Amino acid sequence: MKHTVKGDTVTVYLDGELDHHTAKGVRAELEALIESPRVKRLVLDLSGLTFMDSSGIAVLLRLWQRMEELAGTIQVTGLPDQPARVLRAAGLQRLIPLT
Repeated sequence: MKHTVKGDTVTVYLDGELDHHTAKGVRAELEALIESPRVKRLVLDLSGLTFMDSSGIAVLLRLWQRMEELAGTIQVTGLPDQPARVLRAAGLQRLIPLT
């Protein structure tokens, strides 16, 4: 996981798998990143993600919830086919912009 900060936007680049083995650690790292008072926008670039399961959905839902609490926004970009199918099947596009 890499990230960049530009103004009030944190862009996070995830790669590999986001599943029950990795979700807890990824969620903790991402939550720590968005706790800065400056962060108002979280962009998750998933172009390097090869696999996602329901644990990944839970991570994104928690981040969406936390960004709502912080009066910020979240966006997902660079969706490969498999993670896109998982997120759309779960209906996440109703809460989080998926591009």
